[in-house]
Amino acid sequence: MTFDNLGLQQFLVNILKKENYKKPYPIQKQVIPAILKGNDVLAIAPTGSGKTASYVLPILSSIKFQEGSKDRQVDVLIIVPTRELAQQIKDVFNVFEKDISPSFKTMAIYGGVSINPQMKSLFGVSILVATPGRLLDLVNSNAIHFDKLKTLVLDEADKLLNLGFKDEMSQIFSLLPSKRQNLLFSATLNEKVEEINQILLRNPTIINVTPKENNLENISQLAYSISNEKKGPLLRHLIKSGNLKQVLVFTASTYKADNVSDKLRKNGIAARAIHGKKNQEARKMALQDFKNGRLRVLVTTDLLARGIDIEYLPHVINYELPRSPKDYIHRIGRTGRAESLGEAITFVAPEEEHHFKIIQKKMKITVERFDGNGVNFN
Repeated sequence: MTFDNLGLQQFLVNILKKENYKKPYPIQKQVIPAILKGNDVLAIAPTGSGKTASYVLPILSSIKFQEGSKDRQVDVLIIVPTRELAQQIKDVFNVFEKDISPSFKTMAIYGGVSINPQMKSLFGVSILVATPGRLLDLVNSNAIHFDKLKTLVLDEADKLLNLGFKDEMSQIFSLLPSKRQNLLFSATLNEKVEEINQILLRNPTIINVTPKENNLENISQLAYSISNEKKGPLLRHLIKSGNLKQVLVFTASTYKADNVSDKLRKNGIAARAIHGKKNQEARKMALQDFKNGRLRVLVTTDLLARGIDIEYLPHVINYELPRSPKDYIHRIGRTGRAESLGEAITFVAPEEEHHFKIIQKKMKITVERFDGNGVNFN
């Protein structure tokens, strides 16, 4: 099947070919036709499955934007849990909206930045991507209205609910018109997501493309037994000797993330750290530079891992082990996505040996091990 068979307008099919989208992913094959039919949709799909394009494309194909719309009414509202995801979704819309006439305005809003410029920029916005708290702040300031809302999307609904946005989400739902299309995307179908499904969705098309648990088939894993003081030299050696071009490095703390990136830069390797203590603009620029290949190494913590969505990331390195096997699987799952191959390397210090055994037991595999202490770093 190709994108020509899904019912999208031809200008979108042309852009897909120009952007080198060869064929739709499984979720796109099912979600796009359902949205184009006007159905409500509940889609269970992991990050990296192509879900963003699965709703961006049919929204752009079917929505009728008004020529010269200059009010504070929004046509499409997309609610997400993090500012990083909000910006990524806006960027996807920007790729595909080029040839749409009449032109329209897409905007991402989130906290952590000044609210006044956002209030001014909301005039004339058709598609709004928002985090819940900042959205309510702007509603309370009378900067935005939903009387003409046609489509509501909840992306990563499981995280929205797990992160404690339930009260804010209830407030938002009460502001929206009852007649609208609802699209709910989640990595898991837990009780909270099922509750939202029952409240929001009307006879939804239910789509589940969740892979087998712990599906790591596209990820080549190996580990190095290494003392803590030799982790830095080993990291630099692997990057230089292997000519690794795009490497995501995980640490257990913000302090260590800064420390590792500083030492990489001192040794001539373009690296930057992103974590919760960095401001939003610094995080956004670092992630953009990493995606565009201007930054060779990005060092981060588990807190921001879910905001890092790169379709063809070749290398992940666990500089330190995470707290749980689930976090380990999520880390290495940043690579080997969308049917591409990836490599995950883990450094295991003596005090981490027992924890790494538990992680391997959870994954039901034994990771190939090398002695990092014996590597010649010259």
